[in-house]
Order: sequence, then C-alpha cells, then structure tokens
Amino acid sequence: MEKELLKNLYFDATLSTADFVKKLAKSTPSITKVINRLLDENIIVECGFAESTGGRRPIQFALNPDLDFYILTISADQYFSTFTITNLNQIIISEHRDISLELKCSNSANLLLAEIEKILASTPINRNRLIGIGLSMPGFVNSELGVNESYPISHHLYGIKNTIEKKYGIPTVIENDSRCIALAEKEFGLAKNIENSLIINLNWGVGLGIIINGAVFKGESGFAGEFSHIPLSDNNTLCSCGKRGCLEVEASLNAAIRNTENDIKKNEYSIYSTFVNSNLNKIDALIEASNVGDQIAINNLGKIGYMLGKGISTLIHILNPKQIIVSGRGAELGRILNPQIQIAINEFCIPEIAKTTNIQMSALNKYAQIKGTAAIVVERHINSILTKNHQHKKLINE
Repeated sequence: MEKELLKNLYFDATLSTADFVKKLAKSTPSITKVINRLLDENIIVECGFAESTGGRRPIQFALNPDLDFYILTISADQYFSTFTITNLNQIIISEHRDISLELKCSNSANLLLAEIEKILASTPINRNRLIGIGLSMPGFVNSELGVNESYPISHHLYGIKNTIEKKYGIPTVIENDSRCIALAEKEFGLAKNIENSLIINLNWGVGLGIIINGAVFKGESGFAGEFSHIPLSDNNTLCSCGKRGCLEVEASLNAAIRNTENDIKKNEYSIYSTFVNSNLNKIDALIEASNVGDQIAINNLGKIGYMLGKGISTLIHILNPKQIIVSGRGAELGRILNPQIQIAINEFCIPEIAKTTNIQMSALNKYAQIKGTAAIVVERHINSILTKNHQHKKLINE
C-alpha cells in the first residue's frame, strides 16, 4: 500500500486521509497506519489543512520536499532528445534540451548513452539517489519486455533499456512516446479525472494515446494507438512505415515543414527560411514563423490541421470519446490548428456524434513527454525510496 500512497502524492501533491481512503478503496485504520509509518520515516510530511466541507478541516500530507531522490528521463523523438533530472516535486534539477540525435542513425544508441553520461556528470547528485531512468521514444515499444520492436533484434536500440540498466545498475523503464504523453495528460493535464479521453501527440509524426476507464489502453500486443498510419491521405508521399496513404504524410509537423520548404523552392517568400538558419530544430523555426504571421507557414499549418480533423472525425465515429486532446509540440499551434480541425469535423462528422466530443489543446504541450516519462518511473519504482532511505539511515548510524 505504501507504493500506491506515494504514487498518489507524486501525482496529486497533497492529499488527506479521506482522499487516500477514496482513491485506494482501503479502510481508514489501514491508511492511517501507513501514513504514520511514512511520517516516522520522514518520507511524507503534514502540510496544513484542506478546505472545510462542513466539519473539521482534514490534515493534508505531501512528499517531504527535502527528500533527495531523483528521476532521470530521456524524451526522444525522431530527431532530437531531451535529457532531464527531476526531483520528486517535479522540479527540473538538470536539463539538456533538444540534443540532436537521429534515431535512424547507426550510432544512435551510443550517442544516447554518451548524453546520459554528460547529464550525470553535470550534476553533483549521487547516482545512488536515482530511483530510476525513464526512456520514451517513438515506435513499437513493448514496455513489458523492455524492447522497441521497430528495430531488428540486432539493432542497438532494440534492447536499449537493458543496455542502460546494465551500464548504470539503475532500474530503467521504456515506453512509447505517445503513451507517455497520454499518461502526463491523465495525471497532470486536461485528462485528469476524466475516464475516457484520446490524446493526440502532434510532433514530427502523429501518435495517439488512449485512456479508457481512467487507464492508458495498450491493446492486445501493446501497440494500440497507431493513428498516424490510418490510410486517409490521397497524397502519394511515402510514409516512414514504408506505405503510402498514411494520415501522417499530410497531418504532421513534418508535413507542414516539407510543404513550407517546397513553397520556398518555388520562390514563395517565407521568413521560415531565415528562422531555420538560427534554429537547430525546424519545428522551432516553423512555430516562430507562424507566431510573426508568416502566411506560408500559417497556410501549411492550416492544411495539416484540416487533415488532422479528418482523422479525428474517424476517431469520433469509432470511439465517441468525451474529449480529444492535442498535445506534444503541435499543441503550441492551437490558434492556427483549431479552426481547421473544426472545419474538417463539421464536414466529415455526424453532428449528433460530434457534439458530445470536446476538442482541446494541451497546456503541457512540449513538456508533456518529459512529465509522462518521469511518471512511468514513478509508477514502477517509487517504492524504492523506502529501501534507499533505510540504507541511507543505516550508513549514517554506522
């Protein structure tokens, strides 16, 4: 029960005994017993009173802010990775953002390991105080087996989770990037306290996280959510999966970038060509161009918004969700994408079905993957702080 109690405090920050009883479906005496034990060990602390609901104001509890336990996360997309070390209050202690690291390169695994070494070397934190390492990345990630089946068994990224674990002796978790983003929205974002939601990860590609009955749904083989490869495109462009007609070739930020660069080649003027020289990440250049009103960038973003709306219409007809959240880097472009998404929904959706689904842009946007990647470590390994705390006290006493 300690693990579940600690997880809930990580996700909700402060909770009362009554909150724990409701969330964990356990008796008040059993919850109180665990709380007292964690208080005695200084793992949790009292942090004031909750608002009154008519009776005595209940005492709230939180994770001890002085706990020196940390999480290392690697949030990878096709071309860039961000490495962070956060504490249990979700404060970033160290961060290496947007490191150029193309996953398709033959030496990508070695580059990833080298960056882990760099971020560990850049902080005075003792590695023994890391409760775990979380890696999120695109592809057919089998989190139960700890492998990325997008790669052949001989490829270094196939078993990168085990490689990291063996190298550092730290428990490591691997998960698909879109499912991590879905978890972040469920615990910290717009999907919190909503039983059924669909979370679209709009980045270089288009991913999907599915939340059913309050849990992230993975499907029979763990690969549910391959939204990007629904054959809705009439474009003959070859998709990264090797097939044609995939939604991704017209509804991703990569598509908007490709179309913008093609327009520039046709002598159309776009300030994107200036911004791309000062931004390593082309997505940043595209966002910056749209923010200053560049017509070419805005027009091409509108096109992907319309195609995304076409794909969303399919999801609405099949699953009839309460809400659909657009998250990831694309959520930063909501003011441009939203109108075009709605136009497509109006065009392709049966009104009686569409009216019950709320389309929202995530406020977490580019931070969602980082928060979700840390969350998967917490879900698996938060209880390790109990063992580590005992070991630390034993060393002090000796």
